[in-house]
Amino acid sequence: MSLLETLAIPIIQAPMVGAAGVDMVVAVSVAGGLGSLGVASMAPGEITSAARDIRAATDAPFALNMLVTRPGDPSPEAVDAALERLRPWYARVGAALPDRPNQFAYDFADQFRAVVEAAPAVASFAFDILTRDEVAALHAAGSMVVGTANSVAEARAWAAVGADAVCAQGMESGGHRGAFLAPPEDSLVGILPLVATIGAAVDIPVIAAGGIMDGRGVAAALALGAVAAQMGTAFLLADQSIANAAWKKAIREAGDDVTRLTRAISGRCARGIENDFMRQMRAVEHDVPAYPVQNRLTQALRAAAAARGDPSVGSLWAGQAVTLARGGDAGELVEAWWREAREAAQALAERTSR
Repeated sequence: MSLLETLAIPIIQAPMVGAAGVDMVVAVSVAGGLGSLGVASMAPGEITSAARDIRAATDAPFALNMLVTRPGDPSPEAVDAALERLRPWYARVGAALPDRPNQFAYDFADQFRAVVEAAPAVASFAFDILTRDEVAALHAAGSMVVGTANSVAEARAWAAVGADAVCAQGMESGGHRGAFLAPPEDSLVGILPLVATIGAAVDIPVIAAGGIMDGRGVAAALALGAVAAQMGTAFLLADQSIANAAWKKAIREAGDDVTRLTRAISGRCARGIENDFMRQMRAVEHDVPAYPVQNRLTQALRAAAAARGDPSVGSLWAGQAVTLARGGDAGELVEAWWREAREAAQALAERTSR
């Protein structure tokens, strides 16, 4: 029986860079779920330090999440063109256009070594797939490996390299798409059919992710055969959320059907609350350099917008059910959702037993 099958509460907090820090991870894991820390934006030393901080606060299992990326190597001309495209947006938030960066992201191999050394209970991955040797290195360190899949083919690929579980990311999910075998637009499968078809195709546990915002969603995921439900947007208003004020305000004021997919912000397809930047950049979003290049070029822009409290420019990642987000302590939310899930399951059992 895997760790995921023995969680006191089968709820995983999604690894949201910029929203979920050490305090949230600890609160969720202490409550009986699985807290996850996204480390894609961290230097290797920061990964080591963060893992140490979590362990200092709790003996409960936790996850570290990485984005499997290779260094961007665009031409200087392509970078200059991308920066010029962003010039009016930097002016809009009162920030100077940055110089051409020397580096676009931390080296994946260095980050990976730090995660192996940190030996979290769970190491999860998105954007691409690990090699068999990389999976074996994590297993040797005592870490369980979870791969993100947007399709049955991707789930099979993760199973083939030895992953212990697969996270089925439905099209409803907020934030970046994890697709790696086909373009994201060709991998937009809803969570219901995705979990069911992946579950029928692989022999490893399946985690359901996408649009799960309360106990009813957790119960539905488990009824489909998922071993656990991964929730991200549901935690964005939690007390421990480090999402900036403009992001939280946009969530609180979100209307119906407000999220859209965009490449404009990071160079990779992601779902968020639509704002001016997403709308006006839509015509050229396929011209922007791929992740991590565009992500690095908009980094200072997003930071300046956040500092000004301006939601019209920043990244407001959120899933399709964002209007169901609620505040409160992250650990107490996990416990409440589990109570709701059991109540929903009981109500369904009574109805189906008539």
